[in-house]
Amino acid sequence: MDTDDVSVFTAAASAGSLAAAARRLGLTPMAASRRLAALETSLGVRLLHRTTRSLSLTPEGESFLPFAHALVENENAAMALLQSGAKGAAGLLRVSVPIAFGTKFVTPIVPSLLNENPELRISVDLTDSLPDLVATGTDLAIRIARLRDSSLIGKKLADNPRLVVASSDYLARRGKPKTLDDIAGHDCLAHAGTTHWIFHHADGERQVKLGGRFSSNSIAGCYTACLAGGGLALLSNWYVADDIKAGRLIRVDLQDVQPETINIWAVYPTARLVLPKVRVFVAALRAALVAAGVGDDAKE
Repeated sequence: MDTDDVSVFTAAASAGSLAAAARRLGLTPMAASRRLAALETSLGVRLLHRTTRSLSLTPEGESFLPFAHALVENENAAMALLQSGAKGAAGLLRVSVPIAFGTKFVTPIVPSLLNENPELRISVDLTDSLPDLVATGTDLAIRIARLRDSSLIGKKLADNPRLVVASSDYLARRGKPKTLDDIAGHDCLAHAGTTHWIFHHADGERQVKLGGRFSSNSIAGCYTACLAGGGLALLSNWYVADDIKAGRLIRVDLQDVQPETINIWAVYPTARLVLPKVRVFVAALRAALVAAGVGDDAKE
């Protein structure tokens, strides 16, 4: 069984089409089709139902898919380990990171990583949504959130304390909230899909329903709207510390609650062996966070 043929099958199953699999693997559609046919011939079963418009797994394909992923991952891991002995981290590393966090902590460490690892290439996807790591071929995602998808493997990188902040202009117009109940009467700048902010109280968790007419699919949008006097925002301490020091934003401390602290996570698509290129990247990111006073010097 040729693992290159198996790669076509796993890519097609993830991408939902043979053409998309071919593009991901750098093959022509004809070459991808031939590789898949060769795999099916060697196994003696049909793995995929294919039409001009759709693709679906056969029962045999569903049964074989986990083993196919394991074959491809093990080969990639073995090659990466062999290459890394003399050359350091190697290959293309696909990383997905939130926009604000990525521009502050991730893209600045990329040049030194590339200089230290001549065989390494890095592609950074700046997005505040979590992509399907398997379908997109993403090696690693960095997320600041409560992880809800139990199929993902998450390792904590650091705590991420957050603050309620607003501009002095907004607070002069609307007044400074003092308790959690006061928040409900303010314009709250919400991340798209967020209807409540969560706070910690001595008696447990408290939530407040957000009022306001603004939302953004990026925390960066909430931040810039907050700077412009648009309302209250709940933002990471590392994001607003300089603005607070410079007086561009005012910290809003509530008497009865503290904002929920959510963690910074490294999210992996599989629990299998973490490749050297991923380990090198995560180590560099940990060091950058520690240098910036975010988190501690924990090791994987």
